Amino acid sequence: MNIKKVSELTGLSIDTIRYYERIGIIGQVPRKDNGIRDFGERSLNQLNFARFMRKAGMSIESLKAYLILIYENDATTISARKEILQKSADDMQEKINDLATARDYLQEKIDNYDEHMRESERKLTK
Repeated sequence: MNIKKVSELTGLSIDTIRYYERIGIIGQVPRKDNGIRDFGERSLNQLNFARFMRKAGMSIESLKAYLILIYENDATTISARKEILQKSADDMQEKINDLATARDYLQEKIDNYDEHMRESERKLTK
């Protein structure tokens, strides 16, 4: 299938798909005689996996390191793979904690708007 169809199926932009191929996030995509990429199920699976992991907060660097280990197909790398996943989960938890703190700060401002925020806002305009 062509890159436009893959973009529609995965929700990834065409530029992102090309980038992921260029940096090795997905394997080399076979090309037709006319040079157009011909994506198969394997490429589609790789792109969907990459999209999910990126949405989960995994960095490109971590994703690439993780996939290199997967593509080696060596069971001795399982602990290293788990370590990468755990680091990404820890990073995500830190972001969640930061967002919760920011949300609580805003909620406090909302709850105390009339008593405190109006005066604080005045100070911003003087």
